[in-house]
Amino acid sequence: MLITVDPGSPVGLADQIASSIRGQIAAGDLAAGDRLPPARELARGLDVNMHTVLRAFAALQAEGLIEVRRGRGAQVTEGAAGLQSSQWAELAGLIEQVRRCAERLGLSEEQLIDHMTSTGKAPS
Repeated sequence: MLITVDPGSPVGLADQIASSIRGQIAAGDLAAGDRLPPARELARGLDVNMHTVLRAFAALQAEGLIEVRRGRGAQVTEGAAGLQSSQWAELAGLIEQVRRCAERLGLSEEQLIDHMTSTGKAPS
């Protein structure tokens, strides 16, 4: 399991960790029953506070993606697979909307990608 964080990002570290795990579940890299690394170990590996990892785990647990049991760690829930398909469908719809909007604005695919990875400023 590969999780990276960017301390310079405006997105909080816990949100970055949760997003990374969420993405791995959605992509099928983490399946129901898979165990996540212990919070202490993950925090050490990412050089963040353990409570930051625990906040990420709490957010994922609230979404029904993982189950956290004291002394047993965190694992992906059986219900995560159902959430995966609905989230992918939602994302695919949003991507299509963005693609059509960019097309109407006359943006090339490269310009759209540049815009999405930049600070969100309108292309010049």
